[in-house]
Amino acid sequence: MNPKYQPFFDTFRFRSGVEVKNRLVMPPMTTYSGNPDDTVSKGELTYYARRSRGVGMVITACTYVAANGKGFPGEFAGDRDEMIPSLRSLATAIKEQGAKAVLQIFHAGRMSPPELVPHGKTVSASAVAAEQQGAPVPSELTDAEIQDIIKAFGETTRRAIEAGYDGVEIHGANGYLVQQFFSPHSNRRNDHWGGSLEKRMRFPLAVVDEVKRVVAAHAKQPFLIGYRFSPEEAETPGITMADTLVLTDALAQKELDYLHVSLMNFWSTPRSAEGTRSETRLELIQKQVAGRVPVMGVGSIRTADEALQAFETGVPLLALGRELIIEPEWVEKVQNGQEADIQVEIDKNDQARLDIPDPLWHAILHTPGWFPISQKV
Repeated sequence: MNPKYQPFFDTFRFRSGVEVKNRLVMPPMTTYSGNPDDTVSKGELTYYARRSRGVGMVITACTYVAANGKGFPGEFAGDRDEMIPSLRSLATAIKEQGAKAVLQIFHAGRMSPPELVPHGKTVSASAVAAEQQGAPVPSELTDAEIQDIIKAFGETTRRAIEAGYDGVEIHGANGYLVQQFFSPHSNRRNDHWGGSLEKRMRFPLAVVDEVKRVVAAHAKQPFLIGYRFSPEEAETPGITMADTLVLTDALAQKELDYLHVSLMNFWSTPRSAEGTRSETRLELIQKQVAGRVPVMGVGSIRTADEALQAFETGVPLLALGRELIIEPEWVEKVQNGQEADIQVEIDKNDQARLDIPDPLWHAILHTPGWFPISQKV
């Protein structure tokens, strides 16, 4: 191995006591590939096992915590105890390859396709549709329903503990329910759960508190808790970088194991907050956190040198998303001095070689701009 890449392979111990063998992480990416009964499929197990051999930690695709929170066709469930064996099969497949297994837990809120939720009834913080063509107007959650969903995050955390995971990641990003409560676009309430920035933070922080309570009550060994968030929204009104720095500060006080910033590009700069455009979103978040909680960076890191440049900004953990789909042996190739052989484009004939399930392969080929597709004939 080229010694300049050694920083990737230093061990890292989280606040909870969970230790990973290196600083490279597979982040959560939707596979659309679960079984019709919402259990994890054999194809998914093969796909995850292949990509778990080199990284220190794997964060799974999101699992929904309540029946009215399913966000995707083919999404595996975590909302009831009969799903524990399914969840366990995935944790085992990951851990047998030497990586820590983290279950991402979420509720899609107004982003749930109506055909996937009971009675076609989508829910959110307020009765405001997403800014997408044909998006349904969700029902505004009552206080009792909000409390039930908070408890559902805790119950799915308990299932993750029983299924053998090493942690959970709360999905507060990408426009789903936790973010919908924080966003002034989707949260127009004037009660305990909305009406000011501080009140819009109450649901995300209540979910964090409930997950922490359940871990303290049920985990018999170190169990980590992470939180993923999107720093800004395009909508007006929407989440601004200034809003996110307030949330980041509140999260940093919760003694979490890490914060995971959801970005398409590691080097992206804010769309808002005048005077800060010379600093990246990650730099601003790192500055706000001030070492109180580790920050995980992600976004369009393809080569080993690009990863090294990202590490040199001070992030202790780096997630490789699409890169691990394209190149499952990314980590091993760097470790073996073969970084020049890392593939950075996906070949249309490579599905079988890459162990990618059919629904995910279809999404890769038919989502413009999602993946760099090789033009080789």
